Amino acid sequence: MSVTSRYRQAWEGFWAEVPDEPGAVFWDSEPALAAGLQLPLFAPHLTDPELPLVDLGCGNGTQTRFLAGRFPRVVGADIAASAIEHARHADPGGRAAYRVLDAADKAEAESLHAELGDVNVYMRGVLHQCEPDDRQSLVDCLAVLAGEHGRVFLVELSEAARPILGRLAQDPAGPPAKLAPVFRHGIAPGEVADAAVPEYLRAAGLTVLDDGELPLATTEFAPDGRRIDLPSKWLVAGRAR
Repeated sequence: MSVTSRYRQAWEGFWAEVPDEPGAVFWDSEPALAAGLQLPLFAPHLTDPELPLVDLGCGNGTQTRFLAGRFPRVVGADIAASAIEHARHADPGGRAAYRVLDAADKAEAESLHAELGDVNVYMRGVLHQCEPDDRQSLVDCLAVLAGEHGRVFLVELSEAARPILGRLAQDPAGPPAKLAPVFRHGIAPGEVADAAVPEYLRAAGLTVLDDGELPLATTEFAPDGRRIDLPSKWLVAGRAR
């Protein structure tokens, strides 16, 4: 199955309005607070660090460009063509490759796997943004991309993030400026139960190799000047060997 046209259109509309400057998007934190902290958790589990790496749900490519300096071949993929335009514009030297991909469509995942072979996959904060009916299909496609030798690094908001997002959304003064467009385009974050994420992976034939907790940094700040961090969980998964 593929994602709904409403979902695709919502993301196209969102990214079409985003300015090019760094940090303009709520979750677009600098790599030192995202992939830079997560890569040391992922790297020990890679059976082959020379495999291509796919940054799935790459958005404007901030993390993709960081990862491109650490893997021999990196591909940033996103469902929204407007996001891919931002990513390419921000990477004039072509450190990474970028493409539009419906990652819940098995045929598209199989086509990319046929092109690249087994890959390592990095996916940060995507699952909770998917329609609930698409989540297992998306994770099934992660397994297709990883194949026998790749590994999947998945970062997802935990249940504890929901009340924080709820308070931000219901603030009498309105949600933070960078969060408001997410709600306006109808892509408000949805909750994924903590226990559901490893179950999605297991149902896709993947074994959870490691997991832990690490805050997901945002680019917004509370009135007292503190950065807004959202509780998240990370998992590494792959085929049992």
